[in-house]
Amino acid sequence: MLSRGDLTVDEWAVLEPLLPLSNNRCGRWRDHRQVINGIIHRLGTSCQWRELPERFGPWQTVHKRHLLWSADGTWERLLQHVQAAADASGDIDWGIYIDSTSVRAHQHAAGARKDSPPAPTVSKGALHRAVRRSLLAFLEEAVRSARPSAGPAAV
Repeated sequence: MLSRGDLTVDEWAVLEPLLPLSNNRCGRWRDHRQVINGIIHRLGTSCQWRELPERFGPWQTVHKRHLLWSADGTWERLLQHVQAAADASGDIDWGIYIDSTSVRAHQHAAGARKDSPPAPTVSKGALHRAVRRSLLAFLEEAVRSARPSAGPAAV
């Protein structure tokens, strides 16, 4: 429903009733449509807040409104409403399609060793060095190497 540019008249008509009204305590709010267009621009271009074009108003206003609406659940309500409307009209395909270029192969599928490496042996010299650097670090290392779920042990 939302385009890559500014909101169209139809898009704005759907979103406007869902937005909070000004509380009139802090003065008049900047136009919600201008602010939403600024947020959409920032998210679409990945620019910094300070780099927003002037046509969206002060970047601080756009940033603060984005934070406020993220915290109070306004964005979540807008998303749910837009998704429900798009789903009702059949505009959303909820199927998930994955192709092999987007899935990284597991190490075992790439010809890695299939047997686990031998358990490390701790010599007397290595034990003394480990105690010197701290007993706690040695114990953490021993526990990590003893747990099979922690991954292969270091050789």
